[in-house]
Amino acid sequence: MRKNCLVILILLAVCGKNISAQKIATLEVLLDKPTNGLHVPATTDLDAITFLPDSVLSLVEVRGNKRIPVPYQISTTGHRELHWLVDPVADKSNKRIYELIKDPRADHVSDIIAKNDSGSITMRSGNKNLLRYVYKTVYPPAGIDTSYKRSGFIHPLWTPHGQELTRIQAPDHYHHYGIWNPWTHVYFEKDTVDFWNLHDKKGTVRFAKLISSTNGPVYSEYEALHEHVVFKKDGSEKVALNELQTVRMYKPEDNSDYYIVDITSKMSCASASPFLIVAYRYAGLGWRTTGFWDNKNSEVLTSEGKARKDADGSKARWCIVQGSLPGDDYGGAAFLSYPANYNHPEPMRIWPENQNGRGDMFFSFAPTKDMNWLLEPGKTYTLKYRLVVFNGHLTKEKAESAWQYFAASPKVMVKNN
Repeated sequence: MRKNCLVILILLAVCGKNISAQKIATLEVLLDKPTNGLHVPATTDLDAITFLPDSVLSLVEVRGNKRIPVPYQISTTGHRELHWLVDPVADKSNKRIYELIKDPRADHVSDIIAKNDSGSITMRSGNKNLLRYVYKTVYPPAGIDTSYKRSGFIHPLWTPHGQELTRIQAPDHYHHYGIWNPWTHVYFEKDTVDFWNLHDKKGTVRFAKLISSTNGPVYSEYEALHEHVVFKKDGSEKVALNELQTVRMYKPEDNSDYYIVDITSKMSCASASPFLIVAYRYAGLGWRTTGFWDNKNSEVLTSEGKARKDADGSKARWCIVQGSLPGDDYGGAAFLSYPANYNHPEPMRIWPENQNGRGDMFFSFAPTKDMNWLLEPGKTYTLKYRLVVFNGHLTKEKAESAWQYFAASPKVMVKNN
């Protein structure tokens, strides 16, 4: 009798599962280019598929007879979009099959966290810190002119193994702040303003406010408003440019040796005055690298095959900067430029091999290195970059695959049930 009851309970459980889980649509993802072992962010319009609430949806990958749960995330800006990461090694096919399912037991755990604490936001996966955005004002060391203070920058950027890839307030350039985005030579209201070289006391970039912060199983994200502030000759200040910066970090796989970060800046004039960025040899998104690197233990490779000795001033779709790291390790980051960026492929500023006598490293995509850029009131101008942060050696093939899928997300074909 007890055995019969057990069989009945099992049958009821199976039947209940079949009743509660209902396929809504099949999603086919075409990977028409090599991934070279890198996960690929994918997205599709969820509202075009279903208006069921987020809380009852599940996503599974179909591999033969298997149904494998896939973490997903839904963004709700304007309309709902479904986001997930495509596994590059699921099988040898260039097509991945997923099913969107109605399942009341759907689990939505935030695996990657953007933690707001004490003037900074730290993005972490599990117990690993990966990126810190500093919005409090950081002052230079004692005895150094306080005009070198700054807020609204990334430091540290950590490798998956925990080594720092950024540096701030190096004695040779106190105005360098990890990864940051000032313009150097700007014509604004009949005056020339420098937001980069703080010692000139003509301008700066400041954190204004935190717009949003998001956690989830696929990515974490923060959005912050930066103000590009002009110091007027009469002692007053004026905000010349508003920059809405969004940083999104995709969750790395457990024990992965890389992760992906997207940085998007949307810029608009803050007044009725235009903002003319005049051609100059450096400006834009800059990266002052770890002081551990010099010209003997680090290397540069661009999409056009340039190395450090000849990369400065050249244009590229992507650039790898990597080198030896503490703990007898190796790693770095690849910077990818989005095709719609101004003056893409973008010029770069890369320090010469003899910088500071030892070959300290600095990298910047500088879209205005060889041409002016006029930002007019009433318009929004966008720059998008993707970083692949890694340990080990990143090959040119992997960098190219990462750029290809950044430039054009994989196609998602939807077949409603």
